Amino acid sequence: MSVLPDSLAGWIATAVLLFWFVGAYNRLVRLRAAVLQAYATLDAALRKQLDFVQASITATAHKDAPPDSLSSSVAPLQAAATQLASVLGATRLRPLDPGAMAALATALQVLINAWQRQHPDAAVTVFDADGTLSRPAPLLSAGIGAEVALPSAVEPMAWPEPSASAEIARSQFNVAVGQYNAAIVQFPALLVAWLVRLRPAAPLL
Repeated sequence: MSVLPDSLAGWIATAVLLFWFVGAYNRLVRLRAAVLQAYATLDAALRKQLDFVQASITATAHKDAPPDSLSSSVAPLQAAATQLASVLGATRLRPLDPGAMAALATALQVLINAWQRQHPDAAVTVFDADGTLSRPAPLLSAGIGAEVALPSAVEPMAWPEPSASAEIARSQFNVAVGQYNAAIVQFPALLVAWLVRLRPAAPLL
């Protein structure tokens, strides 16, 4: 019975370890890339909602206030929209940073609150993660993730469109974050994550 020389056995063990490391690293990188791609889709949907809000502000300002000025009722909504635009810009540079994501969640809630004060009778239609109709609910009780059907021609205005696509994008981002976070804490892949300094991301709640 032949026995591999110690040097050859060592080389084989090193090669196996290297192949495993590369495979584990590539998997983590793919999961991280999926989070970044999902955030890009979410960012685009939120920017469309901001465009909707800004168009509403402009229309209200032209109707209720002199040119180049905002009524007191619209000013808080404008401030909230401006804040969200700024936070979105910062989060776009660091979508995996939990602090940036927490700031985005707060800015979104501020905008929802400002929209609800501007349209106090507004109601939303909640969509499931796949975009199918779930149930009607008051705006604030529905929370940040709540989204609505297409606005009708009758006031009050619903929460900014495109609502279903934004909610789907948020859900897909959160799923991608969950898969990535689970992978980087699994043994032995967590050793790879530690070596290459991969850090947990945060969902948009």
